[in-house]
Amino acid sequence: MTEGKYYNKLNGKVQCQLCPQECILAEGQYGICMVRRNQNGKIVPENYGKVSALHMDPIEKKPLYHFHPGQTILSVGTFGCNLKCKFCQNYDISQSKVANLLNRESYSPEDIVRIATEKKDNHGIAYTYNEPIIWFEFVMETAAKAHRESLYNVMVTNGYVNKEPLSDLLEVIDAWNVDLKAFTEEFYHKYTKSALAPVKESIRSIKKAGKHLEITNLVIPGLNDDDNKFREMVKWISDETGKDTVLHISRYFPTYRMNIPATPIATLERFYEIASDYLNYVFLGNIAVNTGKDTYCQECNSLIISRSGYSTRIEGLTIQGHCTNCNKKIMEHV
Repeated sequence: MTEGKYYNKLNGKVQCQLCPQECILAEGQYGICMVRRNQNGKIVPENYGKVSALHMDPIEKKPLYHFHPGQTILSVGTFGCNLKCKFCQNYDISQSKVANLLNRESYSPEDIVRIATEKKDNHGIAYTYNEPIIWFEFVMETAAKAHRESLYNVMVTNGYVNKEPLSDLLEVIDAWNVDLKAFTEEFYHKYTKSALAPVKESIRSIKKAGKHLEITNLVIPGLNDDDNKFREMVKWISDETGKDTVLHISRYFPTYRMNIPATPIATLERFYEIASDYLNYVFLGNIAVNTGKDTYCQECNSLIISRSGYSTRIEGLTIQGHCTNCNKKIMEHV
């Protein structure tokens, strides 16, 4: 049994301090994540070492477009999530109860790192598929061991985490894609059972720590597709994390508990134009269009990286991350 970190004891109960949900749990009770439990007055992450998926993926699938472009990465996930998004794309694992873990093979951090090092041309591990924050102890141990083997670590997350555990993760996670789901507290409360403010604070902290940061926004018709709020969001990203922050604007499709029709292509193209007024690198996801798929130099407009689906071709980028035409710095990690 692995004891979890970040909790307090309260009059026979325990209060989890890992994320802003801060669940207060009686004996035997699970948190909102459905995997962290009060066992004998201690928080126990029952998903420790339990893997829902383990695959080699293009790093662009995370999505990360300006962090080691064109490479593949070992992706690993577990079960559960600390949000309750009605539109979740991976609900079969993120909203799965702990009972579904019972027949799963257990992996140790050493197992994951060994697999990662044995995969040809693999240089890193991505903690993804479900919400890796709730896998905190396993991620921390695996990521630290990965660094000792010269592997980089990537986290694909909703960013809903408290300050102290985030500080720990920043020591071992090299690149982040944070899902900024909307830019109103009302949306977060109604459709995710969480809050916006902690996510904004996480984004600030990741940037301040000097880690590679990309942001994803899933556009849902009628819920978070207001032009003015979207403009407010991209201006905030530009002001807080810089114009070179990569933004992925992603198309929603009906799934889980939401049957709103898919995002119109025209909405995504309009948002691409709005975002491009504030950010240098804007991309469209979950959609096959020519707009917003390639990386261009902001100085001389040379084609830097071309993309077709998850197939990536380096066109005009030096190994130091500069444009081959004008020498402008495009990215830190190639």
